[in-house]
Amino acid sequence: MTLSFQRIAYEALNVCNGVTMAALEAAVERTGLAPGAAAIDIGTGNAAVAVRLAERFGLRVTAIEFDPVMADLARQRIDAAGAGAEVTLAVAGAADVLARSAPVDLIVALGTTNVTGEGRPTPEAGFTALRRKLRPGGWLLWGDIVWLAEPPAPLRQITEATNLYTDDAGWRAAATGAGFEVITGRISDPAEFEAYPRDAVTAVRAWLEAHPDAPEAASIRFHADRVQAITDFGRDYIGFGVYLLRNPD
Repeated sequence: MTLSFQRIAYEALNVCNGVTMAALEAAVERTGLAPGAAAIDIGTGNAAVAVRLAERFGLRVTAIEFDPVMADLARQRIDAAGAGAEVTLAVAGAADVLARSAPVDLIVALGTTNVTGEGRPTPEAGFTALRRKLRPGGWLLWGDIVWLAEPPAPLRQITEATNLYTDDAGWRAAATGAGFEVITGRISDPAEFEAYPRDAVTAVRAWLEAHPDAPEAASIRFHADRVQAITDFGRDYIGFGVYLLRNPD
């Protein structure tokens, strides 16, 4: 198995984004979903969120992971938690899985990429595509980068290499434009947000120190340096927002 920055970093993390599990649980609690409700976790990473949805809320979860290396970690975590009956791992692109899925009660999408299958969708296009896969009265728990201030052009170019982002008002407008009701919105405080790249890079630096001659070391070091540079340069511009959106009845 070829290791990657994400594979090493996410093994050391709980939530693979700049938000705490407690904040996510509080949002899901607001939905009032009953045990047995159907959920999809897009970009499950280490599957910690998918497992928590099953364990705490009794949801039946399809956890989607495109990267086979990350999917291996997700599978290990699901098995270790004994959650295989409640959490089904789909190793494929999100758009492909969604295309063949019936509408569900909850979609969790944290730091996702290419949910429409069309490359870098606008925020409203991404929300519109996901709303089609929710039952009436269903919920979308969306989390992603929020611009806290207009970023310098180089920072925007690097950060938006795979996704397009906007500010808090932009995310809310995109959600309502796609037909959602915005129930809650929360931007992680700086300490909460910065713990994510800090802990990820710390875990990867420790691995590099222990495996300096590994064939993947150069690539992994490059990605660690990139994450560190974006974090340092973007401290005044980048945050992480979590929005609970409801598909009207």
